[in-house]
Amino acid sequence: MTPADLSLTVLHAVRRAVDDGALRVEVPPRIKVERARPGGSGEYASNVALTLARSAGRSAREVAGIIEERLRDAPGLRGVEITGPGFLNFTLRGDAGSEVVRAIRAAGSSYGHGTALAGTTVRFAEVTESRAALVTEVVERLLRSQGADVSTRAAGGGERVYVHPGAYEAERFGSDAARWALLRAAPHDRPLDGGPLLAQHERNSLFRVRYAYSRVRRLLVNGDQLGTAPAYETSVHAPALLGALGDHPAVLLAAARHRAPDRLARHLEALADALLAFQHTVLPLGDEKPSAAHRSRLALAEAAGTVLAGGLSVLGISAPDRI
Repeated sequence: MTPADLSLTVLHAVRRAVDDGALRVEVPPRIKVERARPGGSGEYASNVALTLARSAGRSAREVAGIIEERLRDAPGLRGVEITGPGFLNFTLRGDAGSEVVRAIRAAGSSYGHGTALAGTTVRFAEVTESRAALVTEVVERLLRSQGADVSTRAAGGGERVYVHPGAYEAERFGSDAARWALLRAAPHDRPLDGGPLLAQHERNSLFRVRYAYSRVRRLLVNGDQLGTAPAYETSVHAPALLGALGDHPAVLLAAARHRAPDRLARHLEALADALLAFQHTVLPLGDEKPSAAHRSRLALAEAAGTVLAGGLSVLGISAPDRI
């Protein structure tokens, strides 16, 4: 992990804290990290918590703690320590990509599922409005992915997910577009218009996510034809993609806690965009010979495809091999 990668990782953590409502600040455009001073803790340090403390209305150490909590599982970081009035100090791992790819291969489409909400029991009230029913269904799936016990809906009462009403128009737009239209917007916002979601265009967020997955499937086929199989053998420089993959477990947990499937949908968009920007570097071009670098990039792309498919599955949306 380079200093630039670390800066981006910390920025992602701040943005998640703002999205979660833990911090009420304007997300800075960039975050400065620098080598720790001789005798200091860790390899790198940042004063971001001190710079945000005043606008957050909290002490710098409180802000640092909020950021540190969202960095605990970040790929490439061995440890984060808070020192002094609120400095964040970082110790790096050797290769973040290797850890992420290994974790995703081990978990498959369940990558990011966990037990953070184990012991929590949630019962939802029975609902009839179509968008409320769909959002509740996906929230239940999110909660179960984090270990919560979600009991069968009952007419006698229970928790309600409040939404801006919207019709589930599967017959008109197809199931996938109809679901994305209702889930991509925050529950309290108006749902998306289903018509534009049928267009195969980069402005169509659903198309970009599913197209990114289909590109991974094509890369794997093309790699096989070149005799290149996915195998993470050497470090890959892809901070945006690695950051999005590393964020996935925290996004799933936040989406479950906040009853907000739109958080997962927006995260899948960010992951897809990072993957689409990365895809052109994966396989050999021209007279290039397949190498460890290509095999490693293909392994990272394959991992991203696995996460995209898993996330879409949680939303109840298909991930086609071809578009």
